[in-house]
Amino acid sequence: MRYQGLFKSFFLGGFECSTHRLRNGKRLDEIAASRHDTFAREDYLRLQRQGMRAAREGLRWHLIEPSPGKYDFSSVIGMLHAARETGTQVIWDLCHYGWPDWLDIFEARFGNAFAELAREFGKVLANETDQLPIISPVNEISFFSWAAGEVAHLNPYALGRGSELKEQLVRAAIAATEALWDINPKTRIAHIDPVINVLPNDPSDAIQRRDAEAYRLSQYEAWDMLAGCLKPQLGGAQKYLDIIGINYYVHSQWVLGGAFIDQDNPRYRPFREIVKEVYERFERPLFVAETGIENEERPAWLRYVSSEVRAALRLGSQVEGICLYPIVNHPGWEDDRHCHNGLWDYPNEKAEREIYVPLAQELSKQQDDFRKLVHTRNSSHSESLKLVVCAANLAQP
Repeated sequence: MRYQGLFKSFFLGGFECSTHRLRNGKRLDEIAASRHDTFAREDYLRLQRQGMRAAREGLRWHLIEPSPGKYDFSSVIGMLHAARETGTQVIWDLCHYGWPDWLDIFEARFGNAFAELAREFGKVLANETDQLPIISPVNEISFFSWAAGEVAHLNPYALGRGSELKEQLVRAAIAATEALWDINPKTRIAHIDPVINVLPNDPSDAIQRRDAEAYRLSQYEAWDMLAGCLKPQLGGAQKYLDIIGINYYVHSQWVLGGAFIDQDNPRYRPFREIVKEVYERFERPLFVAETGIENEERPAWLRYVSSEVRAALRLGSQVEGICLYPIVNHPGWEDDRHCHNGLWDYPNEKAEREIYVPLAQELSKQQDDFRKLVHTRNSSHSESLKLVVCAANLAQP
């Protein structure tokens, strides 16, 4: 029997959905800025024409719960209906950097409020769709706790409170998971964070090696906490670590205290090895939840990531998919620049988006290459290749 993967297609499209406040007080709403909320149905049909039948989306909590306990899911109902009508599978982020203004992310009630949001959304899903829910409670716990709690790069712009925020978000994610399971015990949970590689500037310096490796291993802390392997007093357990999503970009490798490590640098670690390490450490199904780059480098980057994922599959890693993120262009967080990082551009009034042809061509080629890999595996019946994608999941455009 062929393995039936987690997603309706191996390649997914992710819609940028950040809703945090900037330092100047402006709240981002990337879903509205890209007009995906207006044209969700058309966007899902666009995905399908390119062979993608699954997407990443996010709730806008500040719109859903403008005051404590008062829920209005109208901002998401249209997307739910569009997904249902088009047969699109959606992985939902509950918190993608944003929360209501009446709530302090550090206060004790944050976890309870987040769990109640999850519970109410679980009820909405039960009423609006018959798809098995896949939920990502808190996007990028490790990165977010560092950026927002340690170095004041994201809201709430705290300094030196990264560990405190990480523990707070882990507790909140666990509470939200339990609330979702109360509504539907079959709900799948995905925990998504960046994967990185950090090296010492001087490999012969033992202190630098120690510090760089400690920084590199910190990428696993949130997952370890959720699984109960680290700080078990937070309530973690193996059951909470269900699906792992890994985010990987061109700047995911660097020298500690120094520059980024480019792909042509001999010290650059192949992405296949990073994937393999994550899989062997946790033994959970995983997927590339975010990957992309701006401008003309988009096709080459997709080619690299895809080839490395195929190599990771051959090495025995259980990789369920690759999510192109973002799938449509959007304004830059800090400067509103037109980020050319998607497969499609901004829409016109007729809901039409211009496609970036070089990336579309590369995506089609990569889909073909994954089909060939699966066909080879199915023909040889080699159990040494733990390929977990199947022809049904590599849908024709």
